[in-house]
Amino acid sequence: MSHTPRIAVVEDEEAISELLRYNLEAEGYQVDTILRGDDAEIHLRENVPDLLVLDWMLPGVSGIELCRRLRQRAETERLPIIMLTARGEESERVRGLAVGADDYVVKPFSTPELLARIKAMLRRANPSVLSHVLKVGEIVLDRQQHRVYRKEREIKLGPTEFRLLEYFMMAPGRVFSRTQLLDGIWGRDIYVDDRTVDVHIGRLRKAINTGREVDPIRTVRGAGYAFG
Repeated sequence: MSHTPRIAVVEDEEAISELLRYNLEAEGYQVDTILRGDDAEIHLRENVPDLLVLDWMLPGVSGIELCRRLRQRAETERLPIIMLTARGEESERVRGLAVGADDYVVKPFSTPELLARIKAMLRRANPSVLSHVLKVGEIVLDRQQHRVYRKEREIKLGPTEFRLLEYFMMAPGRVFSRTQLLDGIWGRDIYVDDRTVDVHIGRLRKAINTGREVDPIRTVRGAGYAFG
């Protein structure tokens, strides 16, 4: 199972929210749907997606204000954001782009067009999200063939260790907390504890490191783990 990009949809009209969820999941994306701007702000502190689809008019915190706040935080300053709005006026579009939105889609929108824009933006923002082969340092991970190599040596991994390594290699150098790894690898619907993460990290380390090879997985005290 490959890592697929995670897309957050912040839209208070449930019919549109569910339409987007259905179509995005059919394309293979992981989807979080949130109905309120204030809830979205809290969610996005803990879970930074690969792309955000953000409605302009939201209860709690408006989409335009949320966009402005996200651009002020280091973790989300480069997050690709597509704004949805019922307003077609030029001045509103300029205002949306001025606070940091990357693209702008007016309702009612064409779902295939929005999906095409999402794909194009993901490719521009982070080509590795859609690429088949990831390479960090000496380690190469081939998503299509489900194989991992260190230099010329093939590394045998179980499905969970493969997903864990892939998740790390999507964001080399980034420190992930155990909670983020649990959400990213196992999902929020399955209960597993922090110790499970440590066990799988241990197995992954054992598989990718032999002899005197440098361990690319770093334990960051009090914070979690980083790769590369």
